[in-house]
Amino acid sequence: MKTVFETAKKEIPKGSKSSISSYLSSLFEERYNFSRDERSYTRYYKSLVEENTDYNIDDLTLLYLSKYLGYDNYDDFCNRVNVGDSNQETFSLSLSEKFQQIFITVTPTIVLADFIKKNGMGFLEMSFVILLATGGVVFSNPKNSNILGIISDPNLLATNKPFMYWDKDRYIATDSSSLGPQIEVIPMDKENFLYLKKITRPDTLTVDNALHKVWYSKSNNEVEFFTSFGKHPENGKALKDATEYIIETYGGQ
Repeated sequence: MKTVFETAKKEIPKGSKSSISSYLSSLFEERYNFSRDERSYTRYYKSLVEENTDYNIDDLTLLYLSKYLGYDNYDDFCNRVNVGDSNQETFSLSLSEKFQQIFITVTPTIVLADFIKKNGMGFLEMSFVILLATGGVVFSNPKNSNILGIISDPNLLATNKPFMYWDKDRYIATDSSSLGPQIEVIPMDKENFLYLKKITRPDTLTVDNALHKVWYSKSNNEVEFFTSFGKHPENGKALKDATEYIIETYGGQ
């Protein structure tokens, strides 16, 4: 959040905390069709930066905050940025048990000899790590490799499939454009696939943990809660931001 406000500050140099929050609210709605009132951004900044306390920000907000900073998503931001020092950037490589986990910090000067000695690595091993860090290694068949394991989010990998369909409480990725008359298959929508899910335990929702973080659809006096905005996957109705009244009435006690 500190990085977001610092970035916005460059665009409106004389902006206060309140005006920056208002700017972010308007910008995100215009650029991403994502609605959050300025009080939300002020609250995030106050808790996380000024008071240095934890604050639970929903996944969708984290997605667009990351996009605003130029990253694909929040995981991409976390993987590529070392938030401890703005002058450094850290690469994290998940290697085999022999290497465990190695962190290479890119600074103005790196003494490779000391790094190799410290990690007990030979020349070939070190060359391999450097190629991996700089994108110079291509794996043609991961299934046959017993040396290296790169762990990726299976949901993110699933977005490579061309289609998806709704199954009870989430989207399922598929390679087929037709799965029979009972199932509506639609083109892959990465953001809906990753972030739009039905909340199956609405009794766990409270104003503290759900306000401005969940959306709902009401039909025949029955309310369903979802983790993202957009349209109801089954009836196509627009999802609405859950208010205090809706959460208290149809959520947890």
